Amino acid sequence: MSEILRELLRVSEKAANIARACRQQEALFQLLIEEKKEGEKNKKFAVDFKTLADVLVQEVIKQNMENKFPGLEKKIFGEESNEFTNDLGEKITLRLCPTEEETVELLSKVLNGNTLASEALAKVVHQDVAFTDPTLDSLEITIPQDILGIWVDPIDSTYQYIKGSADIKPNQGIFPSGLQCVTILIGVYDIQTGMPLMGVINQPFVSQDLNTLRWKGQCYWGLSYRGTNIYSLPPPISKRNGSDPRSQMTGNPSSEAEFSHQFSAVISTSEKETIKAALSRVCGDRIFRAAGAGYKSLCVVQGLVDVYIFSEDTTFKWDSCAAHAILRAMGGGMVDLKECLARNPETGLALPQLLYHVENVGASGVDRWANQGGLIAYRSSKQLETFLSLLIQNLPPADTHR
Repeated sequence: MSEILRELLRVSEKAANIARACRQQEALFQLLIEEKKEGEKNKKFAVDFKTLADVLVQEVIKQNMENKFPGLEKKIFGEESNEFTNDLGEKITLRLCPTEEETVELLSKVLNGNTLASEALAKVVHQDVAFTDPTLDSLEITIPQDILGIWVDPIDSTYQYIKGSADIKPNQGIFPSGLQCVTILIGVYDIQTGMPLMGVINQPFVSQDLNTLRWKGQCYWGLSYRGTNIYSLPPPISKRNGSDPRSQMTGNPSSEAEFSHQFSAVISTSEKETIKAALSRVCGDRIFRAAGAGYKSLCVVQGLVDVYIFSEDTTFKWDSCAAHAILRAMGGGMVDLKECLARNPETGLALPQLLYHVENVGASGVDRWANQGGLIAYRSSKQLETFLSLLIQNLPPADTHR
């Protein structure tokens, strides 16, 4: 249903406007942080934060979709709880009210009576946003609404969002940290099969006007359903701040060593030493570190790297679903790393794609939806098979049968 994808793009842009508005006033922004409760925390971080921007974005997405597609809101799942406790100890459930005035009233309870801030936020929340894409406008496809589930990560890389660094320099187009690593992720999946069908990645902070200090963003989308594969065209490379590492991927290698060094990967700063050591033998110096699971996946979508690899269990369904759908539309995907390392490619078994409809048995809290075996995001299945065989050759045996 291309109408659903159009609406998701529109609400992602509204969400990006909220994210940008919350960053405009630093004093206000400090008020918006509330530490997450136990059970909501990502165990990778000692302290994890939930911001009002996170919750506002998630609620705007839910309620806009409910208005256009009644019944769909019951199948929209996200990272954030929509409950806040203000300085008076009042527990407030945040929702988007029918009118701007009512939203101001509710927000001012969360913000301890800060009316000016509440009015500014409510205005952005209720502002209408237009979004057009000629590629999508030509698409007519029907997907039954009753098979759809939606994962939302309202602001991925919350730490970078809170920190707010705007002057980080990219390495071959890839930002190691900073506001550019912040993404809004909306992934649609089939509730029967668990396969991703549609994905939207909105990057609110791509370039900043040095006079006004206002940011512009960029949006990426993809749809993969029953043989129809379509995705947004990437912006010109010159707009992506740096030279294009893809130019080094061409040519026919004469040896495995030469071939292996054509691979490039983006990884987390917390990646395991054994994986980093193996990658250095497979990719040479073409290993990039970056913040944010959504942003690292986006680097693969953009073609800045061949793979995003992560061996830990601290990414979740809301982190991966959107990019997975876009990569599927491009002919790639996102697979379970642990299963890939234990798989014998000669058996002809399909690559173990991540699935989104079943929670992890025996897990509790957010870990119910963790990508427990780690992941690899890629654009080409053939290239992935070659990459995996080289990676396995360079890993200690214990790591290939974890």
